[in-house]
Amino acid sequence: MKTLFTLLLAALAISCTNNSGKIALLNENDFKTTVDGKEVSLYTLRNGDLVMQVTNYGARVVSLWAPDRNGNYADVEIGYENIDRYINNTGERYFGAVVGPVANRIANGKFVLDGKEYTLPQNNNGQTLHGGTLGVDRIVWDVKSCNENEIVFTTTLPDGQDGFPANRSIEMTYRLTENNEFTVLYSATTDAKTVFNISHHSFFNLEGDGEGTILDHILTIKSKAITPVNEVLIPTGELMCVKNTPFDFNEPHAIGERVNEEHVQLKMGAGYDHNWALDREDDGKVIKVADVYSPKSGRGMEVHTDQIGLQFYCGNFFDGKCYTKFGKPVLYRGAIALETQRYPDAPNQPSFPSIELNPGDVYTHTCTYKFYAK
Repeated sequence: MKTLFTLLLAALAISCTNNSGKIALLNENDFKTTVDGKEVSLYTLRNGDLVMQVTNYGARVVSLWAPDRNGNYADVEIGYENIDRYINNTGERYFGAVVGPVANRIANGKFVLDGKEYTLPQNNNGQTLHGGTLGVDRIVWDVKSCNENEIVFTTTLPDGQDGFPANRSIEMTYRLTENNEFTVLYSATTDAKTVFNISHHSFFNLEGDGEGTILDHILTIKSKAITPVNEVLIPTGELMCVKNTPFDFNEPHAIGERVNEEHVQLKMGAGYDHNWALDREDDGKVIKVADVYSPKSGRGMEVHTDQIGLQFYCGNFFDGKCYTKFGKPVLYRGAIALETQRYPDAPNQPSFPSIELNPGDVYTHTCTYKFYAK
């Protein structure tokens, strides 16, 4: 599916580096391989002021180039420079990936559905994280179509994969718009009752991949409450009001301004690693729910979604030992993830909105990251 546009864009990028202010595309040959008998490739999209490269292994965004206030480009997506590092990584597994079929954590790797208990891989402190051992981030997605600004992925998850019930068919679109938006569109159906809560897990640094920390990034989240967690980051089932706490981002605050304050929830998460219960109705409408801005570069990113939850993670577990595609360490708190979702551990939390998916129903989910510079 290589287009003339892609070839020309690659030619223009020759000899550019990540700190030159110019776009430096990754080499498509470094992403060509076969996994479980399926071909893996790298695809290049462009629209507006954005250029993005994705691979169908885990439907990962591997680079996303955006201009700063002076028109200089930087890759704001944390990622690796070749497919081997994604498949055999010793650092961060979820860079740029879609995660699920149930994103976030499920307590003790178990849940009950219609009286039957399902047991899942416990791949995170005795809990199931982002779908388990395989998930949707370690499979090769089929590419249904691809053009200069959009790619459509499909896959079918078989009954029993990672312990989840039902055969689930998923279609997911990555689209760049003329308005500098990166939009993710999901739809899914099932042949039997199941649970489903998919999400996108890009790690962003609006100063550039590997360019220091995100502690000076200014964040706003439209939310009056979080779902507080215990020591293994499983929600307690309650809602905690954020007013007069370090979790109140209704007015803009630098991420590093209050992250080290004495608060039991900051201790539990080793910083910010929580789900914000968004101020919205569960009505399926896409609205703006968050904004993050880098004063240094002038780059900003709005988050728009139809989901009711937003997981904000500020890189508390990065330790500088993982190196990006440009050979720079991902520092402690060196990237931010803003994952639109329904609430974590919903199958085990009767007070949370359901994530059950029934035959005949269609799961839908929209997430848009809109970039700007000022």
